[in-house]
Amino acid sequence: MSATLPRLRNVEAFPVEHEGQRVVALRDPSGFTESIVLLPGPLLEIVSLLDGEHTLVDVQAVVMRQHGRMVTAEEIEGVVASLDEHGFLDTPRFAERQAALANEFRAAPTRAASHAGGAYASDPNELRRVMDGFFTAPNGPGPIAGSSGRGRAGAPAPRGEPGDPTPGGGGELRGAGAPARPRPSTPVRAIIAPHIDYHRGGPAYAWAYRDLAERCDADLFVIFGTCHAGLAEPFALTRKPFETPLGAARTDGDFIDALVKRARHDCFASELGHRGEHSIEFQAVFLRYLFGATRDFTIVPVLASFAHEALARGRRPQDDPSVMTFLDALAETAAAQNRRVAFVAGADLAHVGPRFGDRQPVSDTALARIEREDRAMLEPVSAGDADGFFTSIEADGDRRRICGFSPIYAMLHCLPGVRSSVKHYGQWPDPQAVVTYASVVY
Repeated sequence: MSATLPRLRNVEAFPVEHEGQRVVALRDPSGFTESIVLLPGPLLEIVSLLDGEHTLVDVQAVVMRQHGRMVTAEEIEGVVASLDEHGFLDTPRFAERQAALANEFRAAPTRAASHAGGAYASDPNELRRVMDGFFTAPNGPGPIAGSSGRGRAGAPAPRGEPGDPTPGGGGELRGAGAPARPRPSTPVRAIIAPHIDYHRGGPAYAWAYRDLAERCDADLFVIFGTCHAGLAEPFALTRKPFETPLGAARTDGDFIDALVKRARHDCFASELGHRGEHSIEFQAVFLRYLFGATRDFTIVPVLASFAHEALARGRRPQDDPSVMTFLDALAETAAAQNRRVAFVAGADLAHVGPRFGDRQPVSDTALARIEREDRAMLEPVSAGDADGFFTSIEADGDRRRICGFSPIYAMLHCLPGVRSSVKHYGQWPDPQAVVTYASVVY
């Protein structure tokens, strides 16, 4: 073993219960390893010291001081070897793994459907059946007007939005849709849809996408997505079509070329972020579900990661010329199109609970407080006020960890002042990990 211990990579750590024991799980949000490592207390102490600064003797001394026992060099070496084998350490072995996967991604002609067969069905017929059910579920918005259930004959006519809170089936969803209203004829220019797993928030997607299907004739969709693993650059583009079980969502090469020319910097330096990220993939699947058989459309996939970074530095997005140059270039490119352009932000809201670093499980009282704070934050979002949205999160230091911070801000900047309605607000309530989301239509 070298005098300096290897460094743990930037991975997620969260508490779980395994065989009646509380342990900490490690997971790689960038997808370079699919393994999940479970760490009981004694091992957690060792792993927490793998920061590239502590030597073997340092680790032994800390464990002795904290727990009154001596760990052997062999024990520590075994932990290091196992973590390195599974891709959790910043070592030459991981660098080789990363390079091989990066080369494989760059050489591929398309962006694979990374989450098919896991987060959603890989069989097209099964996937359509499940997505049909998002609309007709008790907490769904009802079928799309003029639709037979997207392939299922005999679906009932649209039933409008409920006016009373509708609890989710099986305790899956908290929140309600918008009050009943006449169907407006104003074209839809943009939506905010969740990127939570379909099995948790499927009906919430339907609340956003039903209006898009009924009142949007766009044939080009700019999709903003959160990059959960973070990016070296504020934005990442890809020209690769997005494969889905329902056919590929083609990217718009002409739009991307024009955007890159206006943006005047490398928009593909962090393209690898698209490899396993689900926030855009789930939107591409939904667009293929809605329009794959009826409309020749293209997409512009834009991963974003800049708002949390600005907040951490005590700055605002407009203080970063690279952020503003890109967003202004994107808005100008959209305005210059002869095609009909719409925007989609794949964005969840709060992430609260022990899994995300909070000390206490989330109580019903806390859920109610989170909803109040989320809805207050959605007021500037509904008004198309990007700066007001940032200010609302800045005010409490992003205490609720708003996952869609960057994509929502980016979309609001490209559509300043556009008005919207919040069609649905939902929570996936788990005492250990609460995720909230909203369906917003502009």
